[in-house]
Amino acid sequence: MRLVAAIGVLFGLVFPAFAQDAGLKSLQTGNDSRGWEAVGRLNLGDRGFCTGSLIADDLVLTAAHCLFDKETGASIDPTTIEFLAGWRNGRAAAYRSVTKAVAHPEYVYGGHENIDRVPYDIAVLRLDQPIRLPSILPFETNDQPKQGDQVEVVSYAQDRSEVPSLQQLCHVLENRNGIVIFSCDVDFGSSGAPVFSMRDGRLQIVSVVSAKAELAGRKVALGMPLTGPLDLLLKKMAEGGSKLSPKNVRVLSGGSGGKFIKP
Repeated sequence: MRLVAAIGVLFGLVFPAFAQDAGLKSLQTGNDSRGWEAVGRLNLGDRGFCTGSLIADDLVLTAAHCLFDKETGASIDPTTIEFLAGWRNGRAAAYRSVTKAVAHPEYVYGGHENIDRVPYDIAVLRLDQPIRLPSILPFETNDQPKQGDQVEVVSYAQDRSEVPSLQQLCHVLENRNGIVIFSCDVDFGSSGAPVFSMRDGRLQIVSVVSAKAELAGRKVALGMPLTGPLDLLLKKMAEGGSKLSPKNVRVLSGGSGGKFIKP
């Protein structure tokens, strides 16, 4: 089933009308990127990159499919992954290697489009050393984004891999069955990017970008609520982790970095 059709059947969506979303802003300067330094590029060895965000001084949140080689479907050795906090124009605010990676235990990498995997497309990485710099503050997380919520996304992507981009205003179109649909502008490499919502006067991560898709001629992004999945991952990390599971691999073509579902 094509992903476009799958979303339509699953949600029966008719998009509500929202104010127009903001465009992407390139965070080129130190002033532009101030406060966003805890978002970084995840270099996946020589296999491309994803986006990740610091949620503790030694933990990075990203998408589970970033932990698999998009050509072979094999799990990537976590020690070959590097987190470049605040990466901008060839320099990072901090460089850290990864020692451990934990994907959601119900996530099975398959390399082909399957909307059923989106609710579990989440992973946590442990860094070899904590990042304890006053300019890099881990983000708080929160639970359920609601339909109509204004959100924002900071991400890297295939045509903007050297500088992060901010979309300061997009919207939650739907949240149902463990899948959140956003109107945000994402592309290859944006996998794992944090989706922020303003809660109690603070920006908090409420989802992670899993995939880009198209519905009714409109580009959308897919993610998941953090409630439940993140708590489970943190528990698995403390217990020693869960096995990464590839299955039925069929690779879709795409740009550099973590692969997206492509309708």
